[in-house]
Amino acid sequence: MKLKRFFFNALLIVILTGFYVNLHGQDFRSMDRYFQQALSDWNVPGMSVAIVNKDSVIWTGSYGVTDINSRETVDKHTLFAVASNTKAFTAAALAMLVDDGLINWDDKVVKFLPWFKLYDPYVTQNMTIRDLLTHRSGLATFSGDLIWYGSTYSREEVIRKAAHLKPSFGFREQFGYSNILYMAAGEIIPAVTGYSWEEYINNRLLRPLHMNRSVLSVSELEGLENVARPHTYVKNKATAIPWLDWDNMGPAGSLISSAHDMSNWLIMNLNNGIFNNDTLILKQRIFEMQSANTVLPVSPSFSKRFPSTHFRAYGLGWSLMNYLGHKIVMHNGGYDGMISQTVLIPESGFGFVILTNSLSNLYYPVMYTLLDELLLNPEKRDWSSEILTQIRKSEETASAQKAEWEAKRIIGTKPSLKLDAYTGYYGCPIYDTVQVYSSPNGLMMQFSRSEGFKGKLTHWHYDTFEVEFTDFPSLPKGYVTFYLNRDGNPDELQIYLDNPDFDFTELELKRLE
Repeated sequence: MKLKRFFFNALLIVILTGFYVNLHGQDFRSMDRYFQQALSDWNVPGMSVAIVNKDSVIWTGSYGVTDINSRETVDKHTLFAVASNTKAFTAAALAMLVDDGLINWDDKVVKFLPWFKLYDPYVTQNMTIRDLLTHRSGLATFSGDLIWYGSTYSREEVIRKAAHLKPSFGFREQFGYSNILYMAAGEIIPAVTGYSWEEYINNRLLRPLHMNRSVLSVSELEGLENVARPHTYVKNKATAIPWLDWDNMGPAGSLISSAHDMSNWLIMNLNNGIFNNDTLILKQRIFEMQSANTVLPVSPSFSKRFPSTHFRAYGLGWSLMNYLGHKIVMHNGGYDGMISQTVLIPESGFGFVILTNSLSNLYYPVMYTLLDELLLNPEKRDWSSEILTQIRKSEETASAQKAEWEAKRIIGTKPSLKLDAYTGYYGCPIYDTVQVYSSPNGLMMQFSRSEGFKGKLTHWHYDTFEVEFTDFPSLPKGYVTFYLNRDGNPDELQIYLDNPDFDFTELELKRLE
C-alpha cells in the first residue's frame, strides 16, 4: 500500500508540475495574446488581470491604456473601481464582528438600527443581518437606486427613504439584488464599534492585507498617479467620462483598487481568512460567507450554454455556482464606465481578478476562458467571439425594438396645455422633488437632490416629452409623460428610461401645491 501511495503521489507531482509549467509558459502566453485580441474586438481601452494560487500570485496580465486621451499604459498597480465587489468586504467586516462576539448573522437589524424600516412592519421587525447580505428582502433588483445615485442624500437618508419602496415579491421568497440594504449592513458597523465603515474597512482589512493603493472614495484619487479613467460608448465609440462620487453608497460599492491589491484579498479568502500567517477572519466565517443562502434560477438557456452548471446561489457577499465539477465563488461589479470580476475556486486554490475601464461585458468571456484554463477543460471554446456575437444580436434586437417604438410616435400633435402650465414641483416619498421649469431653451427638468439629472424636455407627442440627461451619457434618452386631472391641470408625471439599472417609474411624482 505504501508503494502504491508513493507511485500515486509521484504521478500526481508529475501531472501538477506539467500543469504549472504549461500555465507559466505556453498557455499563459497564449492567453496573453487571446486577451489582447479580445480587448481590441470588444473596443475596451484597458484591462488588468491577476491569477493567484493558494498564497502566491502566479500570473498577471495588463493590457491597453488607462485613458483613451492620455494613452498611459495599464499595469498591475493601476487603480480601477471594483464597485459591487466591495460587498464581500462589507460582509467580511461583519464576519469579524461575529468572530468578536459582537453580532450574529441572524440578529435583527432593528437591534442595531432602531430607525430601520421597510414596506411592512413584520419585515421591518424580522429583517436580519443575514437577510441584508443575501438579497432576499422582497424588493426588486436595484429598487431605489435612484435615491442614492449621484444624489446628496446621506447613507442614513437613503436607507430611511427605502421604507417607501414597494416589494415585488414576498419576504425571503426570491432573489432581488439590493444596494440599499448593503448600505444598511455597512451602517451596523459604526452602530456596534463606533468606527465609520471606511475606518473599519481600512484598519481591519485594507491595511492588514497590504492593499496600500486601495481607497474607498473618489475624493482620495486626487493627486494619485496610475488611475484608470472610466469610459462609456457614444455611437459605439469609447468615450472617457468623469469619475462619479459613490461615497453615500460606500458599503455597497465604493472600493477602488488594483489587480495587485485585489490579489491579496483573494489570497486571504482562499486561505480561510489567513494572510501572511495572520488570521484576519476565522475559517468558519469564510465557510459561512461562501455557502448558499438564496437560490438563483438556472434557466434552460443558461443550462444549454453552460451544461456543467447545475446550481446558482448567493451567499454572504458572494455569488456561487458550480462549473466543471467545482464550486465557484465570485462577484462582479459595475461602476459608471468600469466593470470588474473576482473569482475564487476554493477546492483548487485558484482565484483571479479582472478589472476593466469601460462599460463592456468583456469580463465575462475572460472569466470563462480563465475558468476553462485553470480547470483543464478539454473543450476549448472561443468565449470572446461567442459572447460578442450574442451581444451584437441582442443589440440589433434592441435597436429594432427602439425603431418600432419610435415609429409609433404620433406626428403633428401638440401638448394639451401651454408649456408654462406644466411647470412646478412634483414629488413623492421616495424622492423629494423634481422641478419642471421654463428656460430660454424651452421646458427643463431638474431633480432637486441629484444635480446630474437635469435635462431639456422636447415634445414627443400629446403630453409626452423626450428627455436626455447629458451628464450621464451611458443612459439612453427617456420620456416624461404628464397626466391631467379632471380639471385639465397636470397633477402627476411619469419618467421612463429603458435601461437595466434604474426604474424611474418607482418615482410616483405628484404635483405639489
